[in-house]
Amino acid sequence: MTDQTPLRRNAAGIATALDVLRQKFGARLQTGAALREQHGHTTTWLPNQPPDAVFLPRETAEVQDVLRICTAYGMPLVPFGTGTSLEGHVNAPLGGLSLDFAEMNQVLAIHPEDMDCVVQPGITRKALNEELRATGLFFPVDPGADASLGGMAATRASGTNAVRYGTMRDVVLALEAVTADGRVIRTAKRARKTSAGYDLTRLLVGSEGTLGVITELTLKLSGIPEAVAGATCSFASVEAACAAVIATIQYGVPVARIEFLDALSVRSINAYSKLSLPEAPLLLLEFHGSEAGVAEQSETFGEIAADHGALAFDWTSDAEARAKMWQARHDAYWAMRALRPGFDAFVTDVCVPVSRLAEAVSAAAERAEADGIIAPTLGHVGDGNFHVALLIDPDDPGGRARAESYIGWLNDLAISLDGTCTGEHGIGQGKVKYLARELGANTVDVMAALKSAMDPDNILNPGKLFQG
Repeated sequence: MTDQTPLRRNAAGIATALDVLRQKFGARLQTGAALREQHGHTTTWLPNQPPDAVFLPRETAEVQDVLRICTAYGMPLVPFGTGTSLEGHVNAPLGGLSLDFAEMNQVLAIHPEDMDCVVQPGITRKALNEELRATGLFFPVDPGADASLGGMAATRASGTNAVRYGTMRDVVLALEAVTADGRVIRTAKRARKTSAGYDLTRLLVGSEGTLGVITELTLKLSGIPEAVAGATCSFASVEAACAAVIATIQYGVPVARIEFLDALSVRSINAYSKLSLPEAPLLLLEFHGSEAGVAEQSETFGEIAADHGALAFDWTSDAEARAKMWQARHDAYWAMRALRPGFDAFVTDVCVPVSRLAEAVSAAAERAEADGIIAPTLGHVGDGNFHVALLIDPDDPGGRARAESYIGWLNDLAISLDGTCTGEHGIGQGKVKYLARELGANTVDVMAALKSAMDPDNILNPGKLFQG
């Protein structure tokens, strides 16, 4: 692999850089222990590695100043959105500075006629959609957590709507970023397509803060549908549910959301969200369009489900009922944790071709049972992406080792099925060793060469994506 700066803590450089930052920004540079630990991680299963300090920039010029100082003294910098990533992206293994974008959270422009907007990276998806409400438009990428748009772009996030509206890769039209040496670059204009030079937009989307720091985003929006219908459909087996998904996609039903929950996940959300769904493999669906269109889509899916032995199928256009259903889905992480209070939750994701989904989900369940691990499973099955939450007793000395072994096995399984070790969580720290297995050493060498060219001192989120 292309040589990188060795992963060693530069204690002297960090101390000097913090002095310079303190002289420039005063008390805005924060070093409290609790705040630093909060910026190490929130929900990840990886150990907490806090930064030495936290700074909240208010404009791009301040980001430039910070990066110039970090580069001058060799201090690592870790961009921070809301801390909802799951693979250690915001950990600071070498210490340094956490750059928190909570104060760069404005909508800079909305262009209803072009169906796009320009935002700062710290705004969350829910806050953006509140701003858009009166325009008849909405931002469709919904990862569940109320994540920041900058963080979502950096990790190439997706979510429940991806089967119809795509991922962050598809909705970021352009971005502004600051490079390690403090230069501001703009990757594109607002045009819906371009053939002008390298596609730097998509190079930076998904780069996990290792190539540049995003300071502005131009996002593609969608029209709020005239009508929305939600549906639940239970099956006797995982295989039957997955077969219905495959048939639905092949038939061309323009489903907006199609989520899978195994029986254990259904049990957890029933208890946590006070629902009464059949505790069997379940699909949650949503259809967007005209009143007639969503009725037709719902009925068509019902026929497909019946052909695959559906046990129960119900659909509704009632907004309150749909909201309750999707809130329960978004609360699934906490619901699954409530199955075993006091247990740790190791959450991982993989993605496989939809035709291999049933095989992968079934194998994942069988392996968990063989390992004695409680492992509820759910996912965005319209694009083959699923998540497993491993519930581990912290007092079990071998529990963590079994969980880590399971995650490694699942990553390898997905890769062997021509899939990926991560559909949306990203590589971060947790999946570093699987990137080369998936893409090959030559491909990772090219990535490392790009990293070296754009960040020769390896100050931007070091220890992520690559082994060294």
